[in-house]
Amino acid sequence: MKTRFDHYDVLVAGGGQAGLIAAIVAAEKGARVCLLEGAPRTHRGGNTRHTRNLRPMHIGPLSVLSGTYDEAEYWDDLMRVTKGKTNETLARMTLRNSTEAVAWLEQRGVQFQPPLGGTLHLGRTNAFFMGGGKQLLNALYRHAEKLGVEVHYDAMVSSVDIADGEFKSLQVGEHTISAKAFVAAGGGFEANIEWLKEAWGDIAENFLIRGTPYNRGDLLRILLDAGAQQIGEPNQCHAVAIDGRAPKFDGGICTRVDCVSLGIVVNKNAERFYDEGEDFWPKRYAIWGRLVADQPDQVAHVIIDQKARGAFMPPVFPPVVANTIGELAEKIGLDPAALEKTVNDYNASVQPGQFDHTELDGVHTNGLAVNKTNWARTLDHPPYSAYSLRPGITFTYLGVEVSEKAQMQMANGTESPNIFAAGEIMAGNVLGQGYLAGIGMTIGNVFGRIAGSEAADYALNR
Repeated sequence: MKTRFDHYDVLVAGGGQAGLIAAIVAAEKGARVCLLEGAPRTHRGGNTRHTRNLRPMHIGPLSVLSGTYDEAEYWDDLMRVTKGKTNETLARMTLRNSTEAVAWLEQRGVQFQPPLGGTLHLGRTNAFFMGGGKQLLNALYRHAEKLGVEVHYDAMVSSVDIADGEFKSLQVGEHTISAKAFVAAGGGFEANIEWLKEAWGDIAENFLIRGTPYNRGDLLRILLDAGAQQIGEPNQCHAVAIDGRAPKFDGGICTRVDCVSLGIVVNKNAERFYDEGEDFWPKRYAIWGRLVADQPDQVAHVIIDQKARGAFMPPVFPPVVANTIGELAEKIGLDPAALEKTVNDYNASVQPGQFDHTELDGVHTNGLAVNKTNWARTLDHPPYSAYSLRPGITFTYLGVEVSEKAQMQMANGTESPNIFAAGEIMAGNVLGQGYLAGIGMTIGNVFGRIAGSEAADYALNR
């Protein structure tokens, strides 16, 4: 790799949404910017490639969004999923600054579309990218290049020179690049199975990685070793239940199974283990990866009947289908008698009520060790379908602590004057646990804009 210059105003490591936005903002402020993307061009963009939407706060309709999603409701949603494990100052700042996210992206060529229906329930809260994350990336890369941002692919950072918390230079292979300011946007460590095993133990071998195989946490490890203050816990992550037939890496959004709330979920012993109807799917889908990880062999199965077909976005793999529960059990490797008992007990416990999947309908079961609190319908209309599930890790929450200006905090209590962070590498400041659909992209958008602006101001002595 050969860069145009050896020294830049702003150097950005990471070519996903957060890094791209930081580079664009810095360039728009007049800085000379170089962006290093560790993946090849064909796989550029980190986990942004697999995204579909972001969650912005808005008062009144906004672009493709209907109604109002104000700070009080957004904050309540965030508290329910994180159980209060968040930096309130940074979290509220993220929510408030998210009001500008959609317009900012649209002004730079990103297009949006109305949301899909089914189990998403996101028409008011989430703005969907027309063409998904790849369209967003393509639009932002085009805009960055028009601004003169120098982009390099296959440019994984191998070392960083930091003295007393101040960035001096970094290396990509044997090439050294210096800059006045540095933005770290290199993602988490979810593709590093050995690091995952440090936190989860050997069961991490059974995890599937929904996102990019290039997020191995190399830059994160370098920064932590150089004295950055760690934020978050190594076993906290965005983990969803995905189709067990998905590839080990890079399966993306199409491997997610969205029919959990429409049926029942059982483990390898054909036993239910959690309330499938606890809340709307966008507020609960990210707990199911962890739930499945806690089951024997990290395997589960979601069972639905014909009534649920067409009410959710189907994953890329077709379901296993059978005319009887016993036959279905045999096909997916469960004990037929055990699954028949579980289904029969569940059916007998379903209470009368008016099913309505667009709201928390209160249609529930009664008398089970694990009751279903909403959308409980009997499984009695064949053919029956099953999707086998595995834990699918999207991104990890262990990262570096930052300030309101996105400045990296040091373990000795100081803050780096010229190192800034955005995206997954600092998302743990807002997400201590749990997940809310679209908020990862919101964090990347907000902190990308802040990091790029602050880095440019520092480099240009403003």
